Amino acid sequence: MPSNSNAATLDQAAPATGRVKRLRLPAKLRNLELALLIVACAINAVAVVLVQLGALGHVDLTLLYLGVGLSVLVFGMHIALRYVAPQADPFLLPIATVLNGIGIAEIYRIDIHFQDFGWDSAGVRQIVWSAIAIICALAVIIVLRNHRMLQRYTYIFGFAALVLLLLPMLPGIGREISGARVWIGIGPFSFQPGEIAKLCLAVFFAGYLVQHRDSLSMVGKKFLGMRFPRARDLGPILIVWLMSMAVIVFQRDLGTGLLIFGLFLVMLYVATARISWVLLGLLLIVGGAVVASQVLVYVHDRFENWLNPFAQKVYDADGGSFQLVQGLFGLAHGGLIGTGLGQGQPWVTPVSQSDYIIASIGEELGLAGLFAIFALYLLFVARGLRIGFAGQDDFGKLLAVGLSFTVALQCFIVIGGVTRVIPLTGLTTPFLAAGGSSLVANWIIVALLLRLSDTVRNQPRLVVS
Repeated sequence: MPSNSNAATLDQAAPATGRVKRLRLPAKLRNLELALLIVACAINAVAVVLVQLGALGHVDLTLLYLGVGLSVLVFGMHIALRYVAPQADPFLLPIATVLNGIGIAEIYRIDIHFQDFGWDSAGVRQIVWSAIAIICALAVIIVLRNHRMLQRYTYIFGFAALVLLLLPMLPGIGREISGARVWIGIGPFSFQPGEIAKLCLAVFFAGYLVQHRDSLSMVGKKFLGMRFPRARDLGPILIVWLMSMAVIVFQRDLGTGLLIFGLFLVMLYVATARISWVLLGLLLIVGGAVVASQVLVYVHDRFENWLNPFAQKVYDADGGSFQLVQGLFGLAHGGLIGTGLGQGQPWVTPVSQSDYIIASIGEELGLAGLFAIFALYLLFVARGLRIGFAGQDDFGKLLAVGLSFTVALQCFIVIGGVTRVIPLTGLTTPFLAAGGSSLVANWIIVALLLRLSDTVRNQPRLVVS
């Protein structure tokens, strides 16, 4: 038996019997969450007030009243967590709240420039979609009492993801916006089903890999110290790669294609712990990118804009690098501490409320403000990964890692494109950018991670004394 100095205890010293102890800190966790939520709502209110003072010179209480309504929903979700998930992670909800609020403030700031103050303005729509997203997250928390229920419907989620990805291709409801056919529209309402498809795919990949992990991780031939899979086991990664390429080719959506394949690759590595799968996946990504850049005109243009943004023929071209260059100039204009909320010129960059929300915030909050936002994303992803690796069931571990990586990869693709680290794609920045479907999907991710964290903390753990 280990010595008492090395004994592992949970909430108090355990007797020498080694009986099961549970971590019981629900009140402390929820109180911490409550305090952080108060701070998050205060930051959001101050951001809106600063935008109004900087751009209007006075305070308009209308938007603040709408913000109070959102705060009520958030605190309602907090109260629900006290009853249905008392041991859920206390950081996820406040982080999502403050990111969502900062995004609303910046979108509202751009509305002010265009003198768009109506109920159909982008800022008001973002608030309405935020309310819908929070209600959806609350419903998930209340209805889904155990994440293992999702594993029963592994293949149903896979089929649902496929249907959602195909919906924009249907005549009548499919819509093409900015060259990408990723939207469906019914009357005045539009939605991007691919945002929900990524959640379904995370559940499907987790369930599938749990069932087939042994054949994917233990069988194969060794080469250069690494075990490579058999040809017959390459089917899953090839199918997902082909599905990703189909999204890029037929829907002209480079970002979603990269997100789907990257999600599967990371979950495959976590399930099998084989670096050979990562190498094969990177080869497929590089090969697909090279072929697509030579065959597909719009992919070639994205690479050209990335490599030569300041070339005259690229900058002046229709759909050229104008947006990318203006975003870079906006970030440069912001400098270290920014121009101040409401005092920059973010509207100069096209689509500054959605695709280029990072450039808009970077101009007004500066590099310091962007680093604070990046730190929030980093903490969010770190908490999600911690939830995954702390779990004892393989399905929950893979699902938490997959959901967390979805947020991380989406941030990297968007921020990397805006800052010219990688070619620009059409994804949205989680919680910040204008877009209802993205908000709904990301708030559901928050709900699922909260449910997973509560389940993990409720698992009995043996105490060694």
